[in-house]
Amino acid sequence: IPRLLNKNITGKTVLVTGSGGSIGSELSRQILQLKPLRLILFDVSELNTYNISSELNEQALKIDVPIHKLIGSVQDQVFVSTALHQFKVDTIFHAAAYKHVPLMEHNPFQALKNNTMGTMILAREAVRAKVSNFSLISTDKAVNPTNIMGASKRLAERICQAMNIEETKTKFSIVRFGNVLGSSGSVVPLFQKQIMTG
Repeated sequence: IPRLLNKNITGKTVLVTGSGGSIGSELSRQILQLKPLRLILFDVSELNTYNISSELNEQALKIDVPIHKLIGSVQDQVFVSTALHQFKVDTIFHAAAYKHVPLMEHNPFQALKNNTMGTMILAREAVRAKVSNFSLISTDKAVNPTNIMGASKRLAERICQAMNIEETKTKFSIVRFGNVLGSSGSVVPLFQKQIMTG
């Protein structure tokens, strides 16, 4: 696995969407250790971006890897296109998503707009910018989805699968994560709270 990661990260310009989230921030930590040419933290949350960049700055300075911080949404086609072309991005790890199942049941349009349409915008612009590698971080809830969040992520997967069939420079891949302990949206903290309150 490290050899596979090195190929797409070491000496490359790497962009992580949702870089301030629980999965995106851990990806960013691991990517930095593999010494990319530059690391681009892309997130809609100003606070999350500040937190992860503050954490990584010292290590980045030591290994001479510039970190660029972009506040924006994957739903913003112009912003996405500008970023990919400006930085000449080689590799994208797309972790930006709404993932809280009950909240997305109450906000289905936002789930589809962000998780599905945001992925389509990012994927299309990645092809236009000739990004070499695009990895979608998906969820086990995309398997025979029974909720809006899972369905929105399954559609995102289908978009990446369809894009991968086309003859482009961009290689699309998908990885599914199950429940990640301690991640935002995970049910585990709720269980812990319930246990502590009897």
